[in-house]
Amino acid sequence: MNTRMSPHMCPRLLVLCPGQGGQHEGMNDMALGDTAAGAFLAGVALPDGSLFDNRVAQPAVVASTLAMWLALRPRLAALRLAPSLVAGYSVGELSAYAVAGAIEPAAAVGLAHGRARLMDAAAAGVAQTLAAVGGMAATTVRACAAAHGFDLAIVNGHDSVVIGGPAAALPALQAQLQAQGARVQRLPVTVAAHTPLLAGAVQPFAALLAAAPFATLACPVLAGVDAGAVSNTAVAVDALSRQLAATIHWADCMDAVAEAGITIALELGPGAALARMLQARHPHIACRSVAEFRSIDGILTWLGRGIE
Repeated sequence: MNTRMSPHMCPRLLVLCPGQGGQHEGMNDMALGDTAAGAFLAGVALPDGSLFDNRVAQPAVVASTLAMWLALRPRLAALRLAPSLVAGYSVGELSAYAVAGAIEPAAAVGLAHGRARLMDAAAAGVAQTLAAVGGMAATTVRACAAAHGFDLAIVNGHDSVVIGGPAAALPALQAQLQAQGARVQRLPVTVAAHTPLLAGAVQPFAALLAAAPFATLACPVLAGVDAGAVSNTAVAVDALSRQLAATIHWADCMDAVAEAGITIALELGPGAALARMLQARHPHIACRSVAEFRSIDGILTWLGRGIE
């Protein structure tokens, strides 16, 4: 795909920060080659356990995302390229505020620890899960899901959603949805994030955020709950805490990105799901993930071509 722009167009960079799902053992290999990123990762304390345990996954994904940002940030400055907008998917929204300069990376990882702890506590006592559903209108999925105690957790498109609810009810719901032609895939997440089942975590996390040292944002961050552009601390605290128990409207966020005139989008990784979704929905935006490259130099070469 041609990423070159008209000489009359100014490049507008979007940085995307992923949520859980794409994490893997080698996700920090590229960042570890950078001195600042390597030092940051060496100083991050992560609990023992599977990368797909909620208490491990959330801080690990945030740490990986921000390590890559620390490696890229000075190099982007040399290109005179800074984010015009940042957006994060689920826990990635926390990473987004660090990319925007509102939270120090280490503080963001600490908040991710707290976020996971509070979500696990709110989910205690009832096994929960998330599942991706495709090929069926979101309104139809919502109606079917409600009958089984499930809610829409994330709306990625008109026929692509994530639902959350009690794990014991998923087999019957899955059978019903598949009988109507939908595709259903259980996700490796053990809390029903972004549904009312996590309501107990909202106020405690808001208090944790309110006590955190927020600085002035260098650029806006999109709020997942309403796709609004956030530029101050009070709104950031509200959006980050509310999203624990409210639907994430990611399709609306992607549309807001296009309306903001974004020309280039880079997903920090791990994974490449956000770049793929944005490219499919708005193909005029040049989208890549760092996971698609073999080196930081490769990322910079691609970005450089996009701003010529």
